[in-house]
Amino acid sequence: MTMTTTILEVRDVTMRFGGLVANERVSMSVHGGEIFAVIGPNGAGKTTLFNAITGIYEATEGQILFDGKEIRREWSRRTSYRAIGIGLATAVVAVFAYNATDLWQGAIVEKYVYAQPFPWGEAMATLVTTMRAAGFWSTWGIAVLAFILGRLGYGAIWHSQRRTPDLVSRAGIARTFQNIRLFAEMNLVENVLVGMDQHCTCGYWACLLRTPRFWREQAAMRVRAFEFLKFVELADAAGSLASSLPYGHQRRLEIARALATEPKLILLDEPAAGMNPAESADLMRLIRRIRDRGVTVVLIEHDMKVVMGISDRIVVLQHGKKIAEGTPEEIRTNPVCIAAYLGTEVVH
Repeated sequence: MTMTTTILEVRDVTMRFGGLVANERVSMSVHGGEIFAVIGPNGAGKTTLFNAITGIYEATEGQILFDGKEIRREWSRRTSYRAIGIGLATAVVAVFAYNATDLWQGAIVEKYVYAQPFPWGEAMATLVTTMRAAGFWSTWGIAVLAFILGRLGYGAIWHSQRRTPDLVSRAGIARTFQNIRLFAEMNLVENVLVGMDQHCTCGYWACLLRTPRFWREQAAMRVRAFEFLKFVELADAAGSLASSLPYGHQRRLEIARALATEPKLILLDEPAAGMNPAESADLMRLIRRIRDRGVTVVLIEHDMKVVMGISDRIVVLQHGKKIAEGTPEEIRTNPVCIAAYLGTEVVH
């Protein structure tokens, strides 16, 4: 990837939560192979923007393009069959729920309760005849209406899940979180393996039956997980529980898990939070090494020494709006940015 190739493009993204506007028409372009920072005071909408990019939120307005296209599930033939199946199931349930007791009593219980063996075919035929006799809106009308509602309901749910975090991750975007989200009672290798799960090629039965192929793949994945731990300099503690690590090392483990998804782009949400100066310096070196692996980095950070020391370009947010964009030197001397951080107004 080169610095001239746009890997992530955010176009006029707005995030509304009722009357609260967390992001308002935010636009930015991230070039492949760069370290890009998003900064701003607390409450500026930085993490909300990350959540929109990674599919945790659906943007109220605007577009988010990755590698030149939106990450969306497409409606397929299989999806159509599933929608029809949901509609039919809804219709059956609705018909039997609507006056079901009377239908069952008249068509089945009164006629066949003492029949041995129970004549299932004849009983079902009688039930259908009884449904027909009950009138269109009492049976078939209800079925048609329920089928339509069931299919529309499935369509609405599918549409709301067209851009979900798992789809974004599979497309090549990984992230870490502002608050560490590790599996505390799992060891370091197991935590990294969680990130590698989407690359597992064994199917349901292979995993259930523990076939030789399953064990071969698990062994290969463990070797790969150890390599990621070695990259973040945690290989010596591979068998330790995540909860036993110092805070700074837990941050590194979370980065290793994100890298295990094999992303093209990684979003780091305040990776230096809670670190001392020595740990922050180590983190800066790690981020540069991640970039050198061919992974583009976008980070949110309040530590200006980290931001100015490693970023190629910076975007500044305030009250959900983008107020500046440029190189570290341009941002450092920008009076609008200085005013935003000091809480003063710019004098024109």
